[in-house]
Amino acid sequence: MIREVGQPGDLGWVIKAHGEMYAAEYGFNGHFEALAAQIVADYAAKHDPERESAWIAEIDGRRVGSVFCVDGHDGAAVLRLLLLDPAARGHGLGGRLVDTCVEFARRSGYDRMRLWTLDALVAARSIYLKRGFRLVDGRPHRDFGADLIAETYELDLG
Repeated sequence: MIREVGQPGDLGWVIKAHGEMYAAEYGFNGHFEALAAQIVADYAAKHDPERESAWIAEIDGRRVGSVFCVDGHDGAAVLRLLLLDPAARGHGLGGRLVDTCVEFARRSGYDRMRLWTLDALVAARSIYLKRGFRLVDGRPHRDFGADLIAETYELDLG
């Protein structure tokens, strides 16, 4: 099931899950969890419900995934904080989270959607490419304690 963020603990879970899962799977350091915390804090403090939203994926009432749609302030929606617990993968929930985010952005009047990811996140990149996102930038990135390539993707929503 996918539902909008809004239950007590949802935002804290997003931060905790990002910190724990990315450390376990990719060896990311605390800078990554801090980035997730900043994105969540910005969303919680000032999101416009007409232009921004966030969702939680659940299995049997347990949180297993997230995605956020935020305003990029340049006509683009920005997909942020896509995450799916390893135990919940293989059920199509990651794709459904992205589809929910993209459809919201379309309904909200954005002309395009952008996202920033890392080359190590192969499964997420596959989801984005299957939905028509195209790579528009890539550059070395080391902020999270690993040698990575930061990638920016865009999708035309028109």
